[in-house]
Amino acid sequence: MAMAARLLLSVLVVLQLASCMLQGADAVTFTFINSCKFTVWVGLQPNGGLPLLADGGFQVLQGAQHAVTAPVGWGGRFWGRTGCVFDARGKGTCETGDCGGVLKCNGAGGTPPASLAEITLNGANNDDFYDVSLVDGYNLPIAMTPLGGTGNCGAPGCVSNLNHNCPSALQLMAAGAVVGCKSACVTFGAPQYCCTGAYGAPTTCPPTQYSLPFKAACPTAYSYAYDDATSTFTCQAPSYAITFCPAGSS
Repeated sequence: MAMAARLLLSVLVVLQLASCMLQGADAVTFTFINSCKFTVWVGLQPNGGLPLLADGGFQVLQGAQHAVTAPVGWGGRFWGRTGCVFDARGKGTCETGDCGGVLKCNGAGGTPPASLAEITLNGANNDDFYDVSLVDGYNLPIAMTPLGGTGNCGAPGCVSNLNHNCPSALQLMAAGAVVGCKSACVTFGAPQYCCTGAYGAPTTCPPTQYSLPFKAACPTAYSYAYDDATSTFTCQAPSYAITFCPAGSS
């Protein structure tokens, strides 16, 4: 009887190890790379009901990188915060992308304008759906690149520095410099810019004079709410690199 019990226990251990190995294989790693000439504070926000990763935020020094692992089925958004000052308790403020005056966003989103990388893992056909979005405005050049993936694995991004040519009405200023370029929706709140109300459909909410320059500068990034055709990508990849100030950006 004791021998049978030990055998059963051994089988259960093997099955548990196999299950853990399978879960590890399904997990996806996000590597945040800071190629900017300054520190970036990353913000992470999960979609509703999904687990929080890395307490929602961390610092990445110039030239450094930081990896975070997400479980199967995870989805959410990432962004870079700039001009942050935090005390020893992690309290403070950021010039762009602030998430309530804390280092660890703890599930809160970033204050626009902020360049976003968004992803939903293991969606239809087990594909990951991902994009780079300027719908909430722009603060940093950003790129999202699948590593070792299969399928139609594009690398969306916005390499151009939109702060250089941001219309005066959309500019976010700090210390006399443009640190972010707000969206027309955030700036004016009008339905035709937010694609709401009578404008709440692709046929009634076309690009505007404010979103078109975003699209021209960053053709693979979302420029407004219904910019799906050239801005949503799919892949099955074990890891993704999210790079701030990628090669080619100013």
